[in-house]
Amino acid sequence: MSDNQIWERELLEKLATASLIEQRRSRRWKIFFRLAWLMIALAIAAALFWRNEDSAVAATRPHTAIIRLEGVIDSENDTANKLIDGLQSALEDKGTRGIIIQANSPGGSPVLSGMVYDEIVRQRHLHPAIPIYVVVEEVCASGCYYIAAAANKIFVDKASIVGSIGVVSDGFGFTGLMEKLGIERRLKTAGENKAMGDPYSALNPKQEAIRQQLLDTIHRQFIQAVKTGRGSRLKETPETFSGMIWLGEQAIGLGLADGNGNVASIARDVIKADKTLDYTPEDDLGSRFARRIGVQLAGGVKTLFDTRFF
Repeated sequence: MSDNQIWERELLEKLATASLIEQRRSRRWKIFFRLAWLMIALAIAAALFWRNEDSAVAATRPHTAIIRLEGVIDSENDTANKLIDGLQSALEDKGTRGIIIQANSPGGSPVLSGMVYDEIVRQRHLHPAIPIYVVVEEVCASGCYYIAAAANKIFVDKASIVGSIGVVSDGFGFTGLMEKLGIERRLKTAGENKAMGDPYSALNPKQEAIRQQLLDTIHRQFIQAVKTGRGSRLKETPETFSGMIWLGEQAIGLGLADGNGNVASIARDVIKADKTLDYTPEDDLGSRFARRIGVQLAGGVKTLFDTRFF
């Protein structure tokens, strides 16, 4: 065997050995990473298990249930369903001594606000021993106050914003601008009121009267809900249902709120269960995405008469 052949053989052996070593090393790293990910998954599963176990144990003890009402009350935030589901979960828990709706919302949909109001009233009748309180943080106005009126009591900070018992429907008119730009609106409808509120058409006195009637009807529903919920505590004045807002200390004097307090103080001093558990349902990514699509598809119809409580 020549020197060249010996050299080539030795080189091939070295390359084969190096390749074998590299394959073994690669397999070891793969095994290592798989075991590492398995350990991480087991750790997460264990943490979730123990947290659920701890929550289950804690929930059997006397506690105050917290349900957060945050942001605009609309379908995109799924406000009504979250509040109703949270109420149901809290009331089913044997450890719940009272419920606090932690409110910080400027209002929103009259329909969703009315749904939650009715559910709170219903649950109060079913569970008279478990009080439902609203604790206002920065603001509880319009639709938020509609909901709050159903509670046993409303507590505020002295600087909280409360009230705005009114309804608004707004929009824009572009007819003057269209005339200047030489744009002609070519709209055809089947039904004389089908295009009511169309921003590209001139105001129609008959349709405006219909819109105002709708607003007045919703306003009366709002007023009745507040009167029923607040009862004799309400000190009605000409401005009570005018859409005015008040600071917390003013709201107490007007009977729109019952006293000062925050979540911790009401849980401790009123409900007598200073341990709190949050029952606010949380969204998963899929739910948010699906609901967002639904809101976008419904948006075209909704904008024809976009009525809200703020």
